[in-house]
Amino acid sequence: MNNLFRSLCMGLLIMCGAPAHSEILHTEKSLYRNIEVYSDDELRCLRFGRYTGTRQSCINLSNPDNLEFNYTRMMMGALYLNPNPQHALIIGLGGGTLPTALRKLYPALQIDVAEIDSAVVRVARQYFGFTTSQLTHATEADGRVFVKRALTQPVRYDLIMLDAFDQEYIPEHMLTREFLTEIRGLMTDQGVLAANTFSSSRLYNYESVTYQNVFGDFFNLKDSNRVILIRRNGLPDMAEVRRNAAALEARLKPLGVQNEWLLSKFSNAKDWPANTRVLTDQYSPANLLNSK
Repeated sequence: MNNLFRSLCMGLLIMCGAPAHSEILHTEKSLYRNIEVYSDDELRCLRFGRYTGTRQSCINLSNPDNLEFNYTRMMMGALYLNPNPQHALIIGLGGGTLPTALRKLYPALQIDVAEIDSAVVRVARQYFGFTTSQLTHATEADGRVFVKRALTQPVRYDLIMLDAFDQEYIPEHMLTREFLTEIRGLMTDQGVLAANTFSSSRLYNYESVTYQNVFGDFFNLKDSNRVILIRRNGLPDMAEVRRNAAALEARLKPLGVQNEWLLSKFSNAKDWPANTRVLTDQYSPANLLNSK
C-alpha cells in the first residue's frame, strides 16, 4: 500500500477516497448516503460521500483486532473513566469497529447500537465482521429518536459512544443542549459519554460551550479530530485515570492502544470563549459553522 497515503488518511474525518490501485468490493447508494467498500493491500475500508468521501472504518485483514484510526483509540479512553461498563449504547455504526472492540474487551457487556441506515448495518455485517447476538443489538433508528424512546424505559447506560458525524453532514439535532440533556438522562451516576467530533472549525467553540453547559468539565482529546470524554457525576482526577489505564493496559494493547500515547491526549483546559452561544433545538447551524 502507498504508505504516504495511509499515513495521511488515518483520521476518520480526513477527506480521502480509495487509492487508485484499490479493489472496489461494494458500491451502493442508500437512502442516506453513497457507500463504498474497497480493499487496498491488507486494509479493507468503508467510505461515505458523493465526491472524495471519507473513510469511516478500516480493518487490517491480517490483524483485525488492531484499531486502525487514532479516533477509535481515543474513544477507548472512556474506559479510563469507567473501566467496568455493564451496558453500552453506541450511536452510529460505520463498519462496527467500536462495538466489535468492546465485545472483545468485555464478553459479557450488553451493547445497543443505533444506526439510521439499514444499508450500513448490512455492509458492516457482510464486510467488516460485525455481528449481533443476545448481548449485541442493532436498531435501525435515528439516534435521537432511539434516545427519546429509551428515556421512557428503565434502561440506563454506563457507557455511551456518540459516533454519528461525517465530513459532509452533521445531524444538527444531535448537537444541541436538548439532545445532550436527553443523553445525560440515559446515563447512570457513573456513566461515561465519549463523543467523536471535529478538532478545528468555527463549530468548535459552540460545541464546546454546549457540552460544558449540560455536563460541566470534560476531557478534550485531540488528534486529527477530537474526542470529548465526560463522566456524569464529575471527572475523575488524573491519578484515578492513570490507575484505570494501568489496570486496562494488557487488555487494550492488542487493539493498538498505547497507554502513554492516549494519556498524553487528556486535557480539561477550556480553550473556547465562555460567552459563546449555546446550541439549541432553535439555534443549531452546525453544518454552516463546520464549513471551512
